Amino acid sequence: MSLSDRDDIRIEHDLLGDCAVPRTALHGAHTQRALSNVALSGRPLHPEIIRAFGAVKRACARTNMNLGHLSREVAEAIIMACDELEDGELCRHIVVDALQGGAGTSANMNVNEVLANRAEEMLGGTRGQYQLVAPLAHVNLHQSTNDVFPTAVRIAALRLLARLEPAIAALQSAFQTHEASFAQVVRLGRTQLQDAVPMTFGAACGAWAEALSRDRWRVFKCSERLRVVNLGGTAIGTGIAAPRSYILSVVDRLREDTGLPLARAENLMDATQNVDAFVEVSGILKAHASNLLKLSSDLRLLASGPGGGIGEVVLPPVQAGSSIMPGKVNPVVCETVAQAAMQATANDLAITLSAQHGQLELNAFMPLIADALLHGIELLTNACDLFRTRCVEGLHPDTETCARHVSTSTATLTALVPEIGYAAASEMARHMREHGADVFGAAKATGLIDEDRLAGLLSPERLTALGYKG
Repeated sequence: MSLSDRDDIRIEHDLLGDCAVPRTALHGAHTQRALSNVALSGRPLHPEIIRAFGAVKRACARTNMNLGHLSREVAEAIIMACDELEDGELCRHIVVDALQGGAGTSANMNVNEVLANRAEEMLGGTRGQYQLVAPLAHVNLHQSTNDVFPTAVRIAALRLLARLEPAIAALQSAFQTHEASFAQVVRLGRTQLQDAVPMTFGAACGAWAEALSRDRWRVFKCSERLRVVNLGGTAIGTGIAAPRSYILSVVDRLREDTGLPLARAENLMDATQNVDAFVEVSGILKAHASNLLKLSSDLRLLASGPGGGIGEVVLPPVQAGSSIMPGKVNPVVCETVAQAAMQATANDLAITLSAQHGQLELNAFMPLIADALLHGIELLTNACDLFRTRCVEGLHPDTETCARHVSTSTATLTALVPEIGYAAASEMARHMREHGADVFGAAKATGLIDEDRLAGLLSPERLTALGYKG
């Protein structure tokens, strides 16, 4: 039996000849060849870029219809198919690998074929025949992968960043709540993992919140880096094979459709070949990842033990920690968040290398940039939500352990130096070491400072004041 006689396939024709495509598939020959040739990562495009493709193709179809380049019947069928793609109804039909050659051509063609076949069906045609709606002649009219794919990436990133920013804000707010709630809990500050000077747990939470505040502002400003698109530039930014009226209006249409503050690049050639904006945004994401890793590591360290470690923070117990050690509870949420931050940092390197290896008029590695950037944003958003709901909101200091560490560490004596002098504080430190006394016992035994004055110097208000009056 020949291929053409089989009921489960259809034969399509392209530049390379005949290609067998599953009869029920919405995709066509180009996609089918891509599935055979570049199946690399085993995962599809990020869903958000697929939906963004729907928005881009819809804006192009509407613009071409309004300018008379597409009939209303064909354009409206394409637009309805684009709506389905953007709504997620056709996502399962975008099947090419996330990592692909050709600067995203396989992704663009997969979208073109799916939209064409869906529109063909709406008009009463048959999948794979393209007699009424063709992938290139209609869906891809006046476009190139090289302007459509980067534009879709930017839209997808903007939409995902709009979710990350409030996730960071909510995490920041959780730490700010603890800043107020635990303002009276004195704990021992540490530098180089050694005892330093006393502070409050509330002040520590305030410092963590401030770092997240900077992250929130940076992420909010990312939109300025991504709002400029090269749609209309076609192959290399010269707009070749597209009418000027289309080039000057298609981004306006896209901006109206999406509600995003998109603008056409002043230099479309620059915007087509140079992708440094993605590196800048990735760097901002890496900065947030760095803070997440630091914060999760701080909490993990402060919760260590608890009997044989620092044990100053009690994290919410979310699951048993060992298959062999009874009673062990691990800081799994902190460790999960840390791994998300590490992966986001690795994604930044992938984006940087991809940008560096662009050549001449195009960057062929946009698929890797898209994959690393979009998954990185989503990963950090999920990490913020997980960290907040499963760890930060439910944690609290172990006040007894905090107080014991403060009172038994000679580092606490630093707070007394302005009052009694370095020599007297050193004498108290010697007594503490020799007799195993705490700071209150040393004060009483040496008589170098009375108990009320000592308590005042170690009060939360005094420890968090900006210096002392002098």
